[in-house]
Amino acid sequence: MNASHSLCRDCLTEWTEPGRCPQCGSPRVLRHAELRDLAIAHMDCDAFYASVEKRDNPELADVPLIVGGGQRGVVTTACYLARTRGVRSAMPMFEARRRCPEAVVVKPRMAHYVEISRQIRTMMTELSPLVEPLSLDEAFLDLSGTERLHRAAPAILLAQLQRRIERELDLTVSVGLSHNKFLAKVASELDKPRGFAIIGRAETADFLAKQPVGIIWGVGGSTRRALEAEGIRTIADIRQRDRKQLIERFGAMGDRLWRLSHGEDHRRVTPDHAMKSISNETTFREDISDCERLETYLWQICEKVSARAKEKKIAGRVITLKLKRADHRITTRRQTLEQPTQLAHVLFEHGRVLLHRSISNFSFRLIGLGISSLVSDSQIAAETNLLDPENGKRTEVERLTDQIRARFGDGTIEFGRSFR
Repeated sequence: MNASHSLCRDCLTEWTEPGRCPQCGSPRVLRHAELRDLAIAHMDCDAFYASVEKRDNPELADVPLIVGGGQRGVVTTACYLARTRGVRSAMPMFEARRRCPEAVVVKPRMAHYVEISRQIRTMMTELSPLVEPLSLDEAFLDLSGTERLHRAAPAILLAQLQRRIERELDLTVSVGLSHNKFLAKVASELDKPRGFAIIGRAETADFLAKQPVGIIWGVGGSTRRALEAEGIRTIADIRQRDRKQLIERFGAMGDRLWRLSHGEDHRRVTPDHAMKSISNETTFREDISDCERLETYLWQICEKVSARAKEKKIAGRVITLKLKRADHRITTRRQTLEQPTQLAHVLFEHGRVLLHRSISNFSFRLIGLGISSLVSDSQIAAETNLLDPENGKRTEVERLTDQIRARFGDGTIEFGRSFR
């Protein structure tokens, strides 16, 4: 393996010397000692929903764009221009408008995004059957053993896929390539947008040592503050702690922190058929106790979970509501349905009942909902409820709405609760 191996991301020329591509002169060059040896990738669409909207409406190309809705709603995503003004996903819309009053706000078109996600997913599976989606806009890929089939190293295949998505769909993606899932996901965030970053085995320890603990997947604000209270701010600080002590203090998370801080992640890339649950959650910028606002967030989450379930052609029998209180205590409520569902309005009605059982006088910093005990949607009968004769009508309306949105865009039809 030549330590100076290089790859042009534009024309895919390979060579061994430093500098611009000798073939096309492009400065977009991948240069790494392990370029041809790594096979675990994380691919993430750049500001996916916002990028789709800008692609479909050229008038939005040069303006700050927010995908979301309602003064009391939240930001689904924001383009990079809006992000420079401080707008972030899950931010309340009133705060986003305050930070970026010149932004154009459009309603999300989930059915449209699902269809585009399917197109990207199809391109991924043409390279490898080992594709593990995390959401509509990101997935892990395991390209081990594909070099003989495609006659190209994983890095080249990924660069080709980047170019193909950009040329055929006019969208950009960022890629992280490494030797495990944790590091591949970290790498994909290093060079956004339209990036390609590599973290090799030889550099793992030195790279991680300088990183803040927040780079670890799953370390949110509350965990970070708990770690900082123990004097742990960087991954190097974690490494200095005894593994047993971390487990005693933080339980299973302590063991996970220790392993990931040493670059250890033995999880395999698992395709769709092994999916056990679908969920989505939102962390609020400020704690919320108002039931109506919580229901607005809950509906948006139900639509996302429903869209993912419909995309995967699956349904869930168990609904789980997750709430994190202002004091960081987590409450979960579950309900088992008589038959599985993938419908947003069914998820919302059951989720709302669980929510009202949990509210009391508390304020909350996070709400989430998921479905589990998954089955193929071909195994479920038409969803009816003799005690609620309107349920069949709502189901028909939702199915019809999905068809119209898929054809004309999500903004064609909106439910009243989306505007709260």
